[in-house]
This record gives sequence, C-alpha cells and structure tokens, in this order.
Amino acid sequence: MPQTATLSSKFQISIPKAIRTAQHWKAGLTFAFIPKGTGVLLVPVPKREDLAGIAKGASATGYRDSSDRF
Repeated sequence: MPQTATLSSKFQISIPKAIRTAQHWKAGLTFAFIPKGTGVLLVPVPKREDLAGIAKGASATGYRDSSDRF
C-alpha cells in the first residue's frame, strides 16, 4: 500500500517515516517542487559541496557558446 499524507490547513505535509527512512532524509533538508502533469515531483536539493567533482574529466573546450547563435 502506498504511503499517504494529508495537506494541513497551513498547507503543510508530513512525509511518512517509512519514506524518510528509506531516502535517508533528515530535518532541515531543502526540496525542489517540480510540476509533472497533474502531480508534483519532490526532489532534494543537493548541497554545493556534494556536487564537487561531478564533472571530473570534462573539457572546457569544444562546448557550444552563445557567440554561435543569431
């Protein structure tokens, strides 16, 4: 059975414990809300230090620049 939550009169939702535990979400985590059709995708926003090294080996040459547009 899927986990559910109810929107409060203050427009707040508590994320069920089973979901928080499975995703390793802690208090204070920031989320982005992405509209998807009739629903919303809830995605945690990564901290800047967690993004360090994700483009390792990427070359700064040969990329498309705005100078090649009309």
